[in-house]
Amino acid sequence: MSFELKAALDSLRAKFPNTIKDIKTFKDETTLIVERDRIREICSHFKTEFGFRFIVDITAVDYLEVKTTRFEVVYLLHRYGSDFNENARIRLKVELHEDDLKIASVTSVWSGANWLEREVYDMFGINFVGHPDLRRILMPEDYEPFPLRKDFDVRNREPSKESFKRALDEG
Repeated sequence: MSFELKAALDSLRAKFPNTIKDIKTFKDETTLIVERDRIREICSHFKTEFGFRFIVDITAVDYLEVKTTRFEVVYLLHRYGSDFNENARIRLKVELHEDDLKIASVTSVWSGANWLEREVYDMFGINFVGHPDLRRILMPEDYEPFPLRKDFDVRNREPSKESFKRALDEG
């Protein structure tokens, strides 16, 4: 079964009307900007109906002072076709406003999303609702700032010092 982008888009539009906000294609890579509220269902649809069984990555982008929707969560999906030459990739993006940084977890769709979502949570402060173990993965649990946000001040060493001091005090 080969992957047909048009058939996938038609299927998505039929099953989830008004959820695709925009479609962008650049150098044979397709990006769908989709509604936040249906991301888990859309991902599940790509997996079950079109064979996107591998989630390559989940990341985020901070557009501080560039766009009104400051954050985007980006999902990179991959489909291995029956013929090794027939691979397909698709990128899904979900826009999040700064005052509402919540999105549904897709760990129920791909177990490999677990640590990817934890990393995005740790670095950007985006909460994945329904995640089985959402906690920091790179930074100490009591570390307050989010290092990959554009407003993170790399010169301010106080949060690191405070976290290190608490760890020393606790033994």
